[in-house]
Amino acid sequence: MTDYLFYALLGSGAGAIIAAFGLGLVLTYQGSGVVNFAYGAMAMWSTYVYAELRNGAYTFPIPGLPDRYHFSGDVGYRWALAMAIATAALLGLGAYLLVFRPLRRAPALAKVVASVGLLIVFTALVERRFADKLTIRVRAILPRQPVTIFKNLTVPRDGLWLALIVVIAAAVLWAVYHFTRVGLATRAAAENEKGAVLMGLSPDFLAGLNWVVATVVGSVIAILAAPMIQLDSSVFTFAFLIPALGAALIGRFQHFWPTVLTGMAIGMVQSTFTKLQNDLSWFPKYGAREGLPFLVIIIAMVVLGERLPERGAADMWKLPAVPPAHVTPFSVLVPVIAAVGGLFLLGPLWRGAIMTTIIASVLALALVVLTGFGGQTSLSQMAFAGIAGFTLSKLAMNWNIPFPFAPLLAALMATAFGVLLGLPALRVRGTNLAIITLAGGVAISEFIFKNPAFVGDVNTGGAKIPNPKLGPWDLGLVLGSKSSRPIFGVLLVAVAFVLCIAVVNIRRSSTGRRMLAIRSNERAAASIGINVATGKLLVFALSSFIAGVGGCLIAYRFGTVSEFSYGTVASLTALAFAYLGGITSVSGAITAGAVAASGIAFYGMNRMFGSLGKWEALIGGVLLIFTAIQNPEGIAGAFRDQVAGARRKQAARRATPPTAALVSETL
Repeated sequence: MTDYLFYALLGSGAGAIIAAFGLGLVLTYQGSGVVNFAYGAMAMWSTYVYAELRNGAYTFPIPGLPDRYHFSGDVGYRWALAMAIATAALLGLGAYLLVFRPLRRAPALAKVVASVGLLIVFTALVERRFADKLTIRVRAILPRQPVTIFKNLTVPRDGLWLALIVVIAAAVLWAVYHFTRVGLATRAAAENEKGAVLMGLSPDFLAGLNWVVATVVGSVIAILAAPMIQLDSSVFTFAFLIPALGAALIGRFQHFWPTVLTGMAIGMVQSTFTKLQNDLSWFPKYGAREGLPFLVIIIAMVVLGERLPERGAADMWKLPAVPPAHVTPFSVLVPVIAAVGGLFLLGPLWRGAIMTTIIASVLALALVVLTGFGGQTSLSQMAFAGIAGFTLSKLAMNWNIPFPFAPLLAALMATAFGVLLGLPALRVRGTNLAIITLAGGVAISEFIFKNPAFVGDVNTGGAKIPNPKLGPWDLGLVLGSKSSRPIFGVLLVAVAFVLCIAVVNIRRSSTGRRMLAIRSNERAAASIGINVATGKLLVFALSSFIAGVGGCLIAYRFGTVSEFSYGTVASLTALAFAYLGGITSVSGAITAGAVAASGIAFYGMNRMFGSLGKWEALIGGVLLIFTAIQNPEGIAGAFRDQVAGARRKQAARRATPPTAALVSETL
């Protein structure tokens, strides 16, 4: 028993980080109604600033400024901490004023996409500015000497100190929110912004203040915790942020103490699982530490079955309008001919960009069905793609099931997982459903993608995938000395074409109309006899099947699959670029593929303006933020609006002369 208590106390440091991040997420949500997926990345930047200052340099976050300003040496703990806190405050205030204040009245999905764009921006900045030393050891800040609590129970004291600091921070924030004018006004604004105005305070001021406080709290805790871990570009971005989202979800993004206690418990339970994995033969050896807490959170939220408290009474999970599905010979033949012609006439680099665009378009199609038609959301689409990819490897390599049966069966396996993860959608929706699916995607990644029993030996570069063969024809990308065969691109075009036509027909069918009715108003849909539960599960099934097909295409392209091909970052990026292209139409999915990373748009810009490789992710993140603010319907939607406006003006001009003549005759 003492050993388990030791491991639990050893996890107090990780639990404190999770709890502190959960506090910050609650603050930003209460202040502005935003679930900030970039919260960990912002804290990460401040921590890198602190580490750099201790090494005698200051790194600027704005491209165009000098990468670093060098001091004569270590500026000291106090100055480094003060400058890092100032940096965090400026980041929080700038993120609200430049990104989320313009989105104040925007749908919640636009805010999710903007925060994902901000996450991509900060991750790209860190990888660009600190490329020479992404992994940093930070000097000790809190006391690290071991302390004996009970007889024969000695643990490092830095984790305990960190936990105590987080508890004190939670107590201070709770008191501020319950007993000060600013705190009460923030709570009032979270329910109804008019309440804050009646108290004489500006909702914008309250939101900006909460963003500053939240960013400072997370950054200070990350800086204090950095010496306990090895600082790199992902540890705060995802490793602690995702469980913090779960803790904040348990606290309903409203209550401090449930959030803190849940965060502490997650960190301590994860540490205890390390001991259980060693002691119990039946305990899962892979994924339990990271995955089981998320499964518990998913089950808890499904049982509770309540929505997040929205700012005001209105439901803000609104989506862009779904346009009619028009199919013409021009809209079908032009993209197909252009893609096939490019595959045969252009060089191998252009060919690779076209293939990337086609695969990204297929993945975006899955989100068009799920979010655009069905009104549901998922931050785990690449997990379904990964399920299909690894299943394809097993079917083709171990059981010799040929193409095309192997990828179809693999996609059906992804469909089963999609329906399973779609079950929470029967009880929850909106932003909390997005977080639950994110947790589910992490659980799938931890339990399956890192388990050799499912994926084979992970040290060999990934599970192998044979070339797709149709009778005597080998359709693979690589065959002998031929490393970029156009025939594989033709296969991609054919698959994408079939899926696009299928999605268009879904939009036109009675099934599509039922999906749109559920998306618009679930109660109204149920009142006219539509089975809402069946409709939601059907949306998840169709979407995960398409994502599974996309996962198989990724597997065939690279010849191997690994956890890195289908990670959490890929799921967030897939949603973001689908929104960027236009999440409600097939043309939006094709546009999303064109502007995806390494797609034809980025490759074309590389050819025109020189290499953009080091800035590609940063440019993509900025484009996502700009689109979320300026074009809620995405690039394709904005283009449709411009075309429709031009047609209306042209029709008005044509109608003017007869109208004028009629008026003249009447007079």
